[in-house]
Amino acid sequence: MQDNEKKPALRFKGFTDPWEQRKLKELYFQLTERNTDLLPYQKTLSVATMSFKTDGNGAADTSLANYKRLRTGDIAFEGHTSKEFRYGRFVLNDVGDGIMSPRFSALRPLHEMPINFWKYYIHYEPIMRKVLVNSTKAGTMMNELVINDFLQGSILVPSMAEQQAIGRFFKQLDTLITLHQRKYEKLVNIKKSMLDKMFPQNGASVPEIRFKGFTDPWEQRKLGEIAKEVVRNDPASDAPIMMITAGNGFIEQSDRYAFNNAGESLKKYILLERGELAYNHGASKLRPYGSCFALTTVEKARIPFVYHCFSVEKSNPEFLSIELNGANVENQLRKIVSSGARMDGLLNIAYSEYTEVTVQLPKKEEQDWIAKFFKHLDTLITLHQRKLEKLVQIRKAFAERCFLQSRKEFVMAFTKEADFEEAVVKLLIERGWKDGVLKNYTEQQLIQNWANILFENNRGIDRLNDYPLTDGEMQQIMEQVMNAKTPMKLNKFINGKSVLIKRDNPDDKLNFGKEVSLKIYDRLEIAAGLSRYQIAEQPKFPTKSKILNDRRGDLMLLINGMPVIHMELKKSGVSIKQACNQIEKYAAEGIFTGLFSLVQIFVAMNPEETVYFANPGPEGQFNPSYYFHWADFYNEPMNDWKDVTTALLSIPMAHMLVGFYTVADGSDGILKVMRSYQYYAASKISDAVSKAKWENDQQRGGYIWHTTGSGKTMTSFKSAQLIASSKDADKVIFLMDRIELGTQSLKEYRNFAEENEEVQATENTDVLVDKLKSTSPSDTLIVTSIQKMSNIKDDAQNKLNPNDIALINAKRLVFIVDECHRSTFGDMMQTIKHTFPKALFFGFTGTPIQGENQKKMSTTATVFGNELHRYSIADGIRDHNVLGFDPYKVLTFKDSDLRKAVALEKAKAYSVDEALADPQKSKVFYKYLNLPMAGGKDALGEEIKGIEDYIPNTQYEGEEHQKAVVEDICENWQTQSRNSKFHAIFATSSIPEAIQYYKRFREAAPWLKVTALFDPNIDNNGKGITKEEGLKEIVEDYNARYGQDFSIPTFAKMKKDIAARLAHKSPYQRIEHTPEKQLDLLIVVDQMLTGFDSKWINTLYLDKMLQYENLIQAFSRTNRLFGDDKQFGTIKYYRRPHTMEKNIADAVKEYSGDKPFGLFVDKLDKNVEKLNALYAEIKDLFVSAGIEEFSQIPADMAERKKFAALFQSFNENLEAAKVQGFEWDKPIVIINEDTDEKTEFHTDFDERTFKVLALRYKELFTPNPDGGENDPDDDVPYAVNSYLTTIDTADIDTDYMNSRFEKYLKIFYQEGAEAEAIHQAETELHKTFATLSQEEQKYANIFLHDIQSGAVVPQPGKTLREYIAEYIAQKQNDQIYKVAEVFGLDEKKLRAFMRANITEANINEFGRFDDLKATVDKAKAKAYFEAIEGTKLIPPKVPVKYDKLLREFIVSGGFDLKMPKES
Repeated sequence: MQDNEKKPALRFKGFTDPWEQRKLKELYFQLTERNTDLLPYQKTLSVATMSFKTDGNGAADTSLANYKRLRTGDIAFEGHTSKEFRYGRFVLNDVGDGIMSPRFSALRPLHEMPINFWKYYIHYEPIMRKVLVNSTKAGTMMNELVINDFLQGSILVPSMAEQQAIGRFFKQLDTLITLHQRKYEKLVNIKKSMLDKMFPQNGASVPEIRFKGFTDPWEQRKLGEIAKEVVRNDPASDAPIMMITAGNGFIEQSDRYAFNNAGESLKKYILLERGELAYNHGASKLRPYGSCFALTTVEKARIPFVYHCFSVEKSNPEFLSIELNGANVENQLRKIVSSGARMDGLLNIAYSEYTEVTVQLPKKEEQDWIAKFFKHLDTLITLHQRKLEKLVQIRKAFAERCFLQSRKEFVMAFTKEADFEEAVVKLLIERGWKDGVLKNYTEQQLIQNWANILFENNRGIDRLNDYPLTDGEMQQIMEQVMNAKTPMKLNKFINGKSVLIKRDNPDDKLNFGKEVSLKIYDRLEIAAGLSRYQIAEQPKFPTKSKILNDRRGDLMLLINGMPVIHMELKKSGVSIKQACNQIEKYAAEGIFTGLFSLVQIFVAMNPEETVYFANPGPEGQFNPSYYFHWADFYNEPMNDWKDVTTALLSIPMAHMLVGFYTVADGSDGILKVMRSYQYYAASKISDAVSKAKWENDQQRGGYIWHTTGSGKTMTSFKSAQLIASSKDADKVIFLMDRIELGTQSLKEYRNFAEENEEVQATENTDVLVDKLKSTSPSDTLIVTSIQKMSNIKDDAQNKLNPNDIALINAKRLVFIVDECHRSTFGDMMQTIKHTFPKALFFGFTGTPIQGENQKKMSTTATVFGNELHRYSIADGIRDHNVLGFDPYKVLTFKDSDLRKAVALEKAKAYSVDEALADPQKSKVFYKYLNLPMAGGKDALGEEIKGIEDYIPNTQYEGEEHQKAVVEDICENWQTQSRNSKFHAIFATSSIPEAIQYYKRFREAAPWLKVTALFDPNIDNNGKGITKEEGLKEIVEDYNARYGQDFSIPTFAKMKKDIAARLAHKSPYQRIEHTPEKQLDLLIVVDQMLTGFDSKWINTLYLDKMLQYENLIQAFSRTNRLFGDDKQFGTIKYYRRPHTMEKNIADAVKEYSGDKPFGLFVDKLDKNVEKLNALYAEIKDLFVSAGIEEFSQIPADMAERKKFAALFQSFNENLEAAKVQGFEWDKPIVIINEDTDEKTEFHTDFDERTFKVLALRYKELFTPNPDGGENDPDDDVPYAVNSYLTTIDTADIDTDYMNSRFEKYLKIFYQEGAEAEAIHQAETELHKTFATLSQEEQKYANIFLHDIQSGAVVPQPGKTLREYIAEYIAQKQNDQIYKVAEVFGLDEKKLRAFMRANITEANINEFGRFDDLKATVDKAKAKAYFEAIEGTKLIPPKVPVKYDKLLREFIVSGGFDLKMPKES
């Protein structure tokens, strides 16, 4: 087993060693100890629960001596099987010494082992399963453990220290679970007790406990006296279908069943309205006499007609449901049931019998208080129950990752790439690629293979007429391929289904000279029809240069003969980046041209990791940000190559990936491939439509929760495209919330559309009606706004033809609603739903409306139905699809001052002295002084105010606050914006404030390019500022700064210009190169906080209050990916900062999808701690390699790999710290926001040390770092990030090095200087060489040797660096001269190459390298290589050899030419 197989997926910091495989007999022995000292029966242990049974287990005292003695740390085997434990389980004793029945097997550790680790590890079924399957046997009542077999088994065990770390973590988690379990049980008991005490018992007329102010006796009434039966029915209703469960009351039927089980009886369902009650007379364990609940969660619901439904007057329905589910009514129902029979699980209780029960009723006001109390209690119980369930899930998830590497135990390791390739091919064949493996095929052979398949698939008389394709006809097809050129156009070629050729086969007399259409691919023929699936193994790639060796790829996957997927494989331990680099290198060499330009998707794979990405084409660029990992439905990344191959590359998935889940984006001319979560969402919607029963009026199709910035537009378009292509609906309407969003989305959808698809716009309602009525396939996809759609209604005012609406309603309509958290809760959406009762509605949102922030007592789920797929913001951040956030609360007033001001105002005192002098005022003063800054909720869910709730808005509208905000923004602008590279949005609370802030910025920071944006039609609410005057100033300033000509009537156009400027979109694509045209800061009120995307926005300033979906939407303006110098989106908030902090926590909890990890980045102090820890690791690495002062990179490959990874993390944290305010040579001062306490932090390294490390990192790129020969195709086992090599290391401070050089010269030439002094000065000088590259260090040492030998006498004033540069130049000059002499080539041209910045990619620009090679004396070259290799060469081999040598010489910057040994 390889080391990488012995490591779990998740580890605590500091643990990197592989786990050790240990035999269980090395850890445990069989327990035989008996209860000889006669512990009493109270010490009997229950093995199932590992707790003491204080009453014993019924065994006689005389038998207790034979019981086994189980001491702390011992493990007992509990053999009862279950779904979770198929073979039984081990339970560790952590409660203390006790005794247990002798029929249980038990084992004792051989030495002391951390109990908290082994309690979980030995109990964990996935770990123990492979042992127990071979060491258990079936017993009479349960499985039995065969001890000897068990002890022969083995498991992986971490070090003792890691055991302790894991154990501590799980112990803490268990403590938290126990705490919530106790709280939950306590609340359940409180409810049970309060039900007894707050309702009259045993014939009493008043309860034991009552709310203050209520003293009247309760009245006894028959239910029938206050109830009125509800039997209403509406088959056309779109209300949700609901049912009653004893534990949860009303739930949606779809939450219990995966399908609508009402069938035809749905037409009879009762339409229940909010506040009405229903009695489900079905028996259950929890409620053996049925259960009654009031409908409170929705306005209306359709419920089974077998329920007894009723309304009540002058009574609180929620109170009544508590009464009707209580013991008093249960006792009465028991008597009714005993006289009747049960039918199909329903109690034989008629409505008339049920309404005969007697209830006790207080006055309505008291009912309201009681109902409210129990509602809060139920909310609290549910909350703790959910927290408990979530904690248990978290414990399970951590166990999977702390104990196992993945869901499968280990990934199989491959030490040879050939073995891995063989395994992948075998699995691909098993997964549908069954039509042959083509080994070592050339391009021409693959073209012939394609021709053969085309012939087989097009034999018909109207196609090839049973005559094969000629070379000329295949050339016609290849010309179409080469003319298409880009992957985007070739995607349209492939998905175009057919290709036209002109027959030139004279044997086909029927079609000779005619155009015929050949079928090439049909995305609907998945693993069926004419589809053929082949694997090209080690295909031969021709290179652009005739004298270069041909390349070989690893695998190509061919559909119908077309190579559509290319795979590069690497063995275990070789970074996936190397496979990506291989693909990029092949692309640069022109490999993916000709037939191979058909490749749509690249796959880079090693046994432990796989990424896939679209082919960018010959003119595109490879962008690692778009290298995707595949994941499962729940967004858990797949790593094991087998899992990825099965899920992503199998048939039918690979066929669909090329046919359905790639997008040819016309906006930027590139091909895009969908991420896994986009695939799951689109396919979920498509499946829902395909299964829809259109006659049922089930409007709620479901909703997709995909975080902002995750590509919802592409997902929604693909969903529509899948529906349209499957013909499962007649119309797909994209419904937008705003006209401008509709215009934006229309443009995007049209860019996504294929050549045979049209996306229709709707200029007005009349055009929309025409498109909806149309039967033309080109009118299938329609983009419109909610506003236009809601205008279509059957009423006299709109004067629409009822026949038109009937005609539209006869069609199968699907609505896809974008940003469905916004206005889908208004009247317009209700109008649309009413007008189109049979339509299916699907919603897309990054922030669904949920219970906590429901609108009009509705949620996204109640409007659209079930959540179909979720990709939360936490998922996006984890997968690096969006950035995390760095939020800061900024206090513009001291908390203590605000507390005192509020307390004095409430105490009606002018000073603290006055407040304290009066006992009554003092009481009030201290009450408010001790309030929290932010409000919250108490145990019953009641709102509790905080200090900030008492602060009036005017506090934040004044000059003091606004000036403090402006000062904070301006003071930190350069650092935060990266010297105005990035832009920011500043959201204010009102239009008057936006105008005030605009003026303050213009006055305080005229250098800041700022403007403001708000709705010019909104009234200024009499705030004392004329909005028109402010708007006029803003527009005039904008025109003057940017040379525009906007006006208030054309303000909408100015908004578009601002948006384009901030997003660097047309006409401002390259605005970053003209800073004077950029916009630094945009002030807004509500606009641009949702739906606006720009990767150039890195900061959001907030002087307004936001909650839930609005908060997450606004934050998300900052989190688009950019590059290494944008690590996160920064948020600064100023207004009621403590309340905003709470709002942020609530929103994160609501929208993180139960995964709140990683949303917020580390603050500066934590980043500095990380930097120091990483620096310590790097330093230890170099010291352990015997390298001082980081003077060179380690020789060992494993150490280089570790250094590469550590330095990448180090640089990422440093970049983040710089944005957060870190500066070299300045202390880091962190001020506690609550206490104003200052803490100083320092880094353990300086800028010089960082640049030395960056220099060493760059040297990982040198083609030959260890001095040996370098095979360009060798795999480098460490992955390096090319961005980091751009770090400027040329300006490393050399003053110190020169001072040490001068000191050395002074002592060296000093008459009578002691050898020890010279040696010490030389040692000091050598230490400064770390700032030099390896090449420079080499010549510095040669120079010193020349000084010491007297060959050189240094000139006064000349620096060491100048001498080094001279030596290097002289050496390179000698190297160039030698190469030119040996090969007889043009020395001037070679020198021109050496002066230029030459890379492998640009070496032959304009044919310059070919020109150089043309000057080579081939006879001299042949003589040189024969002398070096000691063998005769045939002439064609000579150009290949000098091409390779000259390339390496130029790209590497020169080297000493190897010369033949003299005979």
